[in-house]
Amino acid sequence: MDKPAITPSPAAYAHITVTPVSPHIGAEIGGIDLTAPLPAAQLAEVKRAFLEFQVIFFREQKIGFDDQIRIASEFGPLGQHVGVNTISKKTDNPLVRKFHYDETSKRVSGENFHSDQSCAEVPPLGSMLYNHTVPPHGGGDTMFSSMYAAYEALSPRMKQYLDGLTATHDGTRVFGPGTPVSVHPVITRHPETGRKVIFVNTDFTSHINEVSRAESDAVLQFLYQHCNRAEWTCRFRWRDHSIAFWDNRCTHHKAIWDYWPHVRSGFRVQVEGTESPKAGRLD
Repeated sequence: MDKPAITPSPAAYAHITVTPVSPHIGAEIGGIDLTAPLPAAQLAEVKRAFLEFQVIFFREQKIGFDDQIRIASEFGPLGQHVGVNTISKKTDNPLVRKFHYDETSKRVSGENFHSDQSCAEVPPLGSMLYNHTVPPHGGGDTMFSSMYAAYEALSPRMKQYLDGLTATHDGTRVFGPGTPVSVHPVITRHPETGRKVIFVNTDFTSHINEVSRAESDAVLQFLYQHCNRAEWTCRFRWRDHSIAFWDNRCTHHKAIWDYWPHVRSGFRVQVEGTESPKAGRLD
């Protein structure tokens, strides 16, 4: 039997404040200063909130590269983007990428719901985006979708059908030649929580391997629409010096480009994954 959506009580946290932003995904974390090393008790609760809420948000954190690297590194070693042709840019620190958009931008990164770099043999564990400058009037929001909730809402017959299927994730669709192409199970199991998720996305998944292309196209279109239904999404309204830190193994996210010609600017680091996604076979 699959676990229900996690909706823990904020009272369960003694060293930070935790405010859920939707029933299925997302919480704002308060009572914390990320410009200094975290006490062990706070760090333990931040890690627990990350797993329970899938994406966590921080406000009014004027962090630098060292701060961002320090807190993200508590979750695992940091890595570099696998993409060849990317909209984001390198900085003088190889672990930090710049995400800057203004009146000269022709497009922005991540306008479709996706999980980061699922084309990699071992996709990133998570991504931490810090925006120091955001557009006025609430522009530039990021949406997040829970792949736990999406899986749990499938019918038993659809779960049975998807069990055991694999899909090809082709990085050249987004980043051009020289980018990885990998095969992952359609249904995976989160390595830490043990919960099952749907692991396909619009940007990188080209086809399901064990069925015809026509059947694959139809099934993937259903899954894309199902995964990103409003019922299991949240929408984060950025303010200057805010942070979003998401678990790439069980979420999709989407950047909304509604703010041209205004500026949205910040930096992102990614936590490396520890293993290839494993099949979430039915119990």
